[in-house]
Amino acid sequence: MRLVVARCSVDYIGRLTAHLPLATRLLMVKADNSVLVHSDGGSYKPLNWMSPPCWMVEEPGRWVVENKAGEQLLITIHEVLHDSRHELGIDPGLVKDGVEAHLQALLAEHVATFGEGWSLVRREYPTPIGPVDLMCRDAAGGCVAVEIKRRGEIDGVEQLTRYLELLNRDPLLAPVSGIFAAQQIKPQARTLAQDRGIRCVVLDYDLLRGLDSADFRLF
Repeated sequence: MRLVVARCSVDYIGRLTAHLPLATRLLMVKADNSVLVHSDGGSYKPLNWMSPPCWMVEEPGRWVVENKAGEQLLITIHEVLHDSRHELGIDPGLVKDGVEAHLQALLAEHVATFGEGWSLVRREYPTPIGPVDLMCRDAAGGCVAVEIKRRGEIDGVEQLTRYLELLNRDPLLAPVSGIFAAQQIKPQARTLAQDRGIRCVVLDYDLLRGLDSADFRLF
């Protein structure tokens, strides 16, 4: 990973255009070639970014990051305050708590929970930024990415949104829809998910553990 602290301005040119005026920011370049622009606030979310697959051309005073769709992230660097590289090695990935892991296993075995005629493609379906909990196909054969949480919050919706953005760039999968499944979904998370066309499913852990019952119902 490369970390650069610099006074820079940033322009994004693509489906939408965006401009960040001159300021001091943290630029991150990851091993998968993704580039993220961070400020000193705003929690974990970058101000702007380019997701892989993409590539960067470093010119004097400017970085040009481009993807296969022709979108560009242009970073004009006025002053470099820090520039370092670090080898992080292979990350073991997120270890879910017992409930989330069990929910994933149960839903993988019984994907008909989401609808009649559904099938499982794979658990932990890989993307460049991490695995989607479940990749399924609905009764019409469409791909559906399922993110499972014990407690559904906004950050989980954001996570699924990033997965969907990458998955929908693959012409062999697109269009890919999303399901946000949790034992409890906060109202703000539900509103954000619905606004982005993501279906919310509330899970009852005790009922799921009794899936062998003929009387099983999701709600």
